[in-house]
Formats: sequence, C-alpha cells, structure tokens
Amino acid sequence: MKYNANSSIPISDIKITDEFWNKYRDLVGKVIIPYQWDVLNDRLEDVETSHCIENFKIAAGLSNGKFEGAVFQDTDLAKWLEAVGFYLAAYGCDEKLEAMADEAIDLIEKAQQPDGYLDTFFIINAPDKKWKNLCEGHELYTAGHFMEAAVAYYEATGKRKIIDVVCRLADLLCNVFGKEEGKCHGYPGHPEVEVGLVKLYRVTGEKKYLDLAKHFIDIRGVGDNYFLEEEKQEDFERIFPEFINYDPSYSQSHLPVRQQKTAEGHAVRAAYLYSAMADVAVETDDKELLDSCKVLWDDMVHRRMYVTGSIGSSGWLERFTTDYDLPNDCNYSESCASIGLAMFGKRMGEITGEAIYFDEVERALYNTVLSGIAMDGKGFFYVNPLEVWPAACMDHTSRLHVKSKRQKWFGVACCPPNIARTLASLGQYIAYTSKNKLYLNMYVSSKIKAEVSGKEVRLDIKSEIPWNGKVSVHVESDEQMEGTLALRIPYYAKNPKISVSGAGLDMKQDKGYINITLSSTSMDVSFEFDMPARFVHSNPKVRADVGKLAIMKGPLVYALEQVDNGDNLANIFVSGKTKLQEEFDNNILGGTTRITFNAQRIKEEGWDSGKLYGEVESDFEEVKLTAIPYCYWGNRQKNEEMLVWMKEKL
Repeated sequence: MKYNANSSIPISDIKITDEFWNKYRDLVGKVIIPYQWDVLNDRLEDVETSHCIENFKIAAGLSNGKFEGAVFQDTDLAKWLEAVGFYLAAYGCDEKLEAMADEAIDLIEKAQQPDGYLDTFFIINAPDKKWKNLCEGHELYTAGHFMEAAVAYYEATGKRKIIDVVCRLADLLCNVFGKEEGKCHGYPGHPEVEVGLVKLYRVTGEKKYLDLAKHFIDIRGVGDNYFLEEEKQEDFERIFPEFINYDPSYSQSHLPVRQQKTAEGHAVRAAYLYSAMADVAVETDDKELLDSCKVLWDDMVHRRMYVTGSIGSSGWLERFTTDYDLPNDCNYSESCASIGLAMFGKRMGEITGEAIYFDEVERALYNTVLSGIAMDGKGFFYVNPLEVWPAACMDHTSRLHVKSKRQKWFGVACCPPNIARTLASLGQYIAYTSKNKLYLNMYVSSKIKAEVSGKEVRLDIKSEIPWNGKVSVHVESDEQMEGTLALRIPYYAKNPKISVSGAGLDMKQDKGYINITLSSTSMDVSFEFDMPARFVHSNPKVRADVGKLAIMKGPLVYALEQVDNGDNLANIFVSGKTKLQEEFDNNILGGTTRITFNAQRIKEEGWDSGKLYGEVESDFEEVKLTAIPYCYWGNRQKNEEMLVWMKEKL
C-alpha cells in the first residue's frame, strides 16, 4: 500500500469528539503547547531549565553564551513544533499557536549554517567534530525529528519555510553519507532520521531521501561495527561516560537488521528503527525486510512487553533484557518507548491488514502513553512502573529512576513533547484506507471523511469505549457507495454482534476484521459486545508476575492506589473467582469506571516492631478494595503507593 506522509487519511479529516480522549487532547492546544513553549524559553522559575531556545539564539548569533543541556536538546523544540503542526491539522486555525511556531521556525532558519547543517550542540561547542561521533552525537537523530516536524507543520499550514530548511539539511546528509567512495559509511547511533527521511520523501517526491533511509537500514550492523571502529579514531571524544565498553546491541547494530531475531538494546532506539524498517519495506516492496519486522514485533510484544503496552525492562541503559524479564518496581518503560511501539504497530497493521497489531497499539495508547501525562497537562512521567513504593525509590539504588509523582519537566525532556505530538495526532491510529477498503482500528468517537473506491465517504462514530462495548457508525456519501468498511474485533470483546440497518451480520472474521459491504448512500452500523472487568494472568515464565493477577476492562489496565486502599499494598491477596463490581463515578478524576472487589490482607498484628523474621502464622482479614485505570494513577494524592499485579489467593 502507499501512504501519505503521516497517514492515508489526513489528520485534518478526522475530527475527534470523544469525551475520554478529548479531556487530554483539548489540553494540547490550551495548556500543553503554551506551557512547553514557556519551558523551552526558560520562563518558569519552578521548572528545570531547558536552555533549548537559548541554544538556538546562540547558534544563530543572536546571543552570547555556551551550549547547555543534553547533546540532543534541539529535539525538544522539534517535537514541540510537530505537536503544533498536528494540533493545527486536527483542530484548525489557531493564530496564537501558529505565531509561536513561526517564531520558532524563524529562529531555526537563522541557526542553520549555509551548507544546511543544523545542530546547536556542534555549531556552538564542537564545529570541528561534526559527524565524528555518530554513536553518541545524535546529529542524525536530531535531523530526523526536524524532518518529522517540518512535514507535520507543512501539511497543516502549507507554509514552506521549515520544509525548505530541512530539505537543505537532508541534501547535506545525502552528500555526506552513502555507500560511494569518499562518503561517510556510518549510520545513526540513535535511529530516527530514517523515519524523517521517508516522510520527507513522501511530501517532496525526492527519491534520494528514501534511498538514504534505505541505505542507513541496509548498512546497519554490517561488517566491522562502525561505532567500535569510530571510537578508535584519534580525534574521537566520548560524550557519555557510560558508553565505555560499548555493546553494539544497545543500538541494534550488533547484526544486520535482517538477521536480528530478538528485540535488543535501548527500547526507544529499537522501536524507532523497527518503524523505519517497516516504512522502507513498504516503500521499496522489500518482503525480506518486512518479514524481519514481523519477527521482531513477535518477540517484543509476546516476550518483552508489559501488560500496559510498555517496553524496556532495565533502568540501566533503558533497555530490553531477556525474554520474560518484566520486573514491576524497577522497570524503565519510558513513555517514548510506548509511543515508538504504537508507531511500529500502526505501520505493521496497515501494511499487513491484520488487526492484531492494533491490539497492542491500543494497549500502549490507553495505558502507558496516557500514564505519562498528568490530567492537568503540566506533569509528566518519564518512567512508567507497575508498582511503586515511594520510600524505596531512592538515589543510588535500582529504583532511582522511578518517581511516585509526575515531574514538571526533565533535564532530558524527550517524553513531554513526544506525548504532546502523539495526543495531537491520535487520529492517525483510529482509521486508515487501503485500496477500496476503510479500516476502523480504534473506536474513538469522531467524524471522519475519507475516500473509498474513488468516492468521498463520511463517518460519524459514537463510541462508549473504554467504559462500555457499544459503538454506532453512521456512513453516508453523496454518491452510491462502493467498497468495504472493516471493523476491528478487539481481543477483549465478548459476544460481539454487528448489525447493518437493523439486520444482523455474519461474524466471520478476516484478519481480525469484519468486512461490511458499502452500498446505497447511507448506512447505519451497530457494534455491540460485552466488555466486563476481568482478571488476567501472565505467562508463568514471567517470574515477576507468576502467581499474581491484574485487572483489565476493555483496553484499560487497572491499578490500586494507596489513597483508596491504604499502604503496604504488597500484602494484598485476591482470588481469581472474586466478583468484580463496576461503577461509573463522576466524582473521580472527571468521571471514570471504578472497580471494587473483596480481597484479603495479611494482618500485621502479632509482629513486634523490632522483629524482622519469626514463626508467626499468616492471618488474613477481609477488605474491600477499589481499582482505577492505571493511566489515571498519581493524579489525586502525590507520593503514594501504586500496584498493578496482586498476589493470587487460591
């Protein structure tokens, strides 16, 4: 199939009206983008200094000073700009936000060097070290995010300035990198530019951008490892001390990508790389590369992914470890990694037409991505644990990275603007078109305009998910409709029933979808299923969760919080036969379905305060517990315990 730059249906043609999602998405323009603009400009006294805009002013010669921040600090501005582009596309004109973005673009253009180079760290700090440390320098990673931002902003506004800036940068990359003699034969330490190059190719039609993306994919991990050879050079200067004794699997450069069978290394790098591999596979009709994507997806989601759709088990180097190693209280599960998983899954679902990919996309978006942002839009989780004991989240321990409350900003702030761009572009995950078929993947209340079989079709979707399994879809066109509407059957749907204009439909599935033939000029589709709260187990090979239960309702994972259930949540036991009672409560977090159930808690009586071990028989007391959606945890009380996996009492 053939994509547009971001999705087959323009984001501007998907108007989301969903109460669940819009209480976050509406914040993007009203709160998140202005708040982050103030942070990037260092205007907020009680927030960690960004220095991002100041770096661009120094690089542009508009200010004096030294570079401050991470080597990839520029990408905070790039992702912020992409969020503005997506928001303008989704919500329409906003002169104030557009003026902010245009101011940023003017500054970016001034900072760009005559040959197209754009990276304030090297412009200010090390102009003679350009392209000398691809392993750690993030120049290509930064370039990729600016390409994505440029495409999003151009598609939303039609303004060419930022596209012209990144085309000059991309042209420079095409001159510097390649397989030809005299060019640099390196590739990105942090994959991302490949995604940006493909999007830029789709907008401009410049095939050399696609060719370079393919080159970076093809050369990765081939022969002597480039990064190990690079650090042997006399003029090599290390940026990250922890990269001593560098392990190429950290950057997925340990093998050629077509030979990789397991998800390895830094989870965000992996997800971005796999997304790029899928992009290149579909653009070049590379079946072998696509097969590799399928193998890597299978390993990632079936052996190395959390129930919340998060990835990255280890806080050390933010990486995958080994199959079934999924600790709950010291995992990393970076917000950006789940966004990367959603990016990868979206691509695989659209390429293959298989609904199973969107099962995990939906899981990540509803749980980890939303957990990453506070409900006021001004707090963020970088790390998304499944169990928190605040007193144990100490510096210089294995839990030093785990926080029990969302932070206003970070010194390394990749996650906040990444969440913003994802929320603004949510429409791209809801639906897509391929040939003569329109696929509905996530049931989010929205109005969609799309072309099917050469004719404009309009959809009005009303969904009660994630609280109830009820969806109605009104489809209409000014002409006699042709083609197919494909409805995804979620893995959690019990007793699904679909009717078209009142007539029941055969529920025979095709790759996880029910196909409905489009006809006449107006149709009404009703999709209903049972979606009760349920206990789920993990694979027994997951040592951290064996003998434990978690609660899910639809795509939502639920969690216990101290504010509802008291402290020491680890001493709770529950039977899998316990009845789960659901109640929608308008007084909790703007309205949510809370789940209550009976459980047992080990009594602490009988233990002397000074005794750590003893032959005291466990005595249980009956308790009634309350669970709320995991994505909402930490929005009421700060620095309190949280637990997803409970011990099972047989």
